[in-house]
Amino acid sequence: MNKDQVKGVAKEIKGGVKETVGNVANDPETELEGKVEKNVGTAQRKVGDTKEAIKDATKPR
Repeated sequence: MNKDQVKGVAKEIKGGVKETVGNVANDPETELEGKVEKNVGTAQRKVGDTKEAIKDATKPR
């Protein structure tokens, strides 16, 4: 795992929690912030996944 994967997963979790809190508290702004943060985390994790795939593909066999 690289740092982008770790940070991405952390943002996904934090965003999911914020989204749930906003939903339970009936606060659409917080819920939207959570969704956005979760999506940013997903994108960051996918960047990390791509970096790992490139690293694995370029390893000598």
